[in-house]
Amino acid sequence: MNTKTLVSLSLLVGIGAVLHTVIPGFFLGMKPDMMLTMMFLGIVLFPAKKNVLLLGVLTGVISGLTTQFPGGFLPNLIDKPITAFVFYGLFLATRKLTRSVIGASVLTALGTLVSGSIFLSSAYLIVGLPGAFLALFTAVVLPATIVNAGAMFVTYPIVHSILRRSNIKEAVTTEQLS
Repeated sequence: MNTKTLVSLSLLVGIGAVLHTVIPGFFLGMKPDMMLTMMFLGIVLFPAKKNVLLLGVLTGVISGLTTQFPGGFLPNLIDKPITAFVFYGLFLATRKLTRSVIGASVLTALGTLVSGSIFLSSAYLIVGLPGAFLALFTAVVLPATIVNAGAMFVTYPIVHSILRRSNIKEAVTTEQLS
């Protein structure tokens, strides 16, 4: 694995961790998960299975450690790796469309819906939910979908441009071809 890729991915996870920590829980301990946006951004920019696994596991652990949801550590450990690979599969299936800002934003919205469904389902089975599934999905997951898609719409072109200017993106693309 390329050192530049690892540093870039760790920066995205770190930014996501800070955002996840500072955003307060607003509905029964749940909050929009900005780590998802950073995980999805990492997958779009560095699409390789080992990167997806690394991002999914790290994001799950850090989200679990910083969650305000009662008993949310284990559901985060289940949710993030599964969501990462579902997102990766969707990305590969729609690769030409998701290279654009709008495509990446739409894919982020879909990934957030998948993540919210998996998280709530696993939390329901493991620790129970502090409210009704539909209420939590409507009050937290749907707004998080809009927030994450908007965040991807803003951050993707900026980060993509920075990676190209710093030659990180070209090095990674060349490495993936060989």
